[in-house]
Amino acid sequence: MKLAVVGGGSTYTPELVDGFARLRDTLPVSELVLIDPAADRLGLIGGLARRIFSRQGHPGRITTTADLDAGVAGADAVLIQLRVGGQAARLQDETWPLECGCVGQETTGAGGLAKALRTVPVVLDIAERVRRAAPDAWIIDFTNPVGIVTRALLQAGHKAVGLCNVAIGFQRKFAALLDVTPAEVHLDHVGLNHLTWELGVRLGGPQGPDVLPRLLAEHGDAVAADLRMPRAVLDRLGVVPSYYLRYFLAHDEVVRELGEKPSRAAEVAAMERELLALYADPALDEKPELLARRGGAFYSEAAVDLAAALLGGGGPSVQVVNARNDGTLPFLPDDAVVEVQARVDGSGPVPLPAPRLDPLYAGLVAHVGAYEDLALDAALRGGRDRVFRALLAHPLVGQFDLAEGLTDRLLAHNKEHLPWA
Repeated sequence: MKLAVVGGGSTYTPELVDGFARLRDTLPVSELVLIDPAADRLGLIGGLARRIFSRQGHPGRITTTADLDAGVAGADAVLIQLRVGGQAARLQDETWPLECGCVGQETTGAGGLAKALRTVPVVLDIAERVRRAAPDAWIIDFTNPVGIVTRALLQAGHKAVGLCNVAIGFQRKFAALLDVTPAEVHLDHVGLNHLTWELGVRLGGPQGPDVLPRLLAEHGDAVAADLRMPRAVLDRLGVVPSYYLRYFLAHDEVVRELGEKPSRAAEVAAMERELLALYADPALDEKPELLARRGGAFYSEAAVDLAAALLGGGGPSVQVVNARNDGTLPFLPDDAVVEVQARVDGSGPVPLPAPRLDPLYAGLVAHVGAYEDLALDAALRGGRDRVFRALLAHPLVGQFDLAEGLTDRLLAHNKEHLPWA
């Protein structure tokens, strides 16, 4: 089995490689190709990846290349994890929206739109090259904004599934709090990427008893602290929102916080420099503890489970993915991409029937879904008016003057990545 990772020079990659090494019985990889134009980073990470495989006795071969077409040729699955513009672009995404009093964040709001505009054309070009070099390969997208990017891939006819680590993170945390194994925890996880709610926490499977009320009663303080939300909010709602909901539910508070501390992009850039220095140590043969602070917790487990199901390893499984809606949330278009539990096998994901969303949440999902539609249109066709319309539609913007100011800043900061700007 051959897997290729586009963006293999990412500091995330050792997390992924560690998962492939530990879970080789689930996903028997014979060849892993790391693809990245950044030769220096790729050399460091490729060396560490080989040492991780060797330490854990994995027989698979790891190669590195800057040649995308050669790297993906004959692959069974291609994972895409890239950041167009690097941490420098992320720093801008997190900074200039604050000038207008709006959240600066890399996956939502104006910064998230900027990332979508830069990313969608690049990922679509990669996917077309994958289609030529490995026409039967599955594309697993971990590149943010996952929902918009996955929708672009599906609309272009690619065999693609989007993946996020939010759900598996909740599963692992809830399992620890309830003192059960993660496999026993099934989440009623419903919404859009980075806009989801846990409506139930079931033990034993989709039809198991819902222990969410017990979880909140006994461990509400811990859950609330992890989300940085008041315990009273969780008690009142009776659900667990994704931590990304804080950008919507506490917008002004978050804006004040972001203006008072270093950006996450600056923190991550410093962390990456330290990680790359660690990766250069020829004695290092395991992922370092620092990598857990980089983000992407449990990414490798989620990626292995998804790839194994898509490639026929161990039969179908149920897991949270980003997939075509097709009536799962009846108030969204069929071609929207939703993040829900799905049955996954070699033919792809099929969403399970989802619990009904309360109007309190469904209204926000519909609102953001309309924004994502306009954002994808802007990413595919360009144009200042399309950017403005997408920003005006976003619930974190929604005002004419704000949308104008944000449009000007977005275009000014992204000229090198947007040929039409």
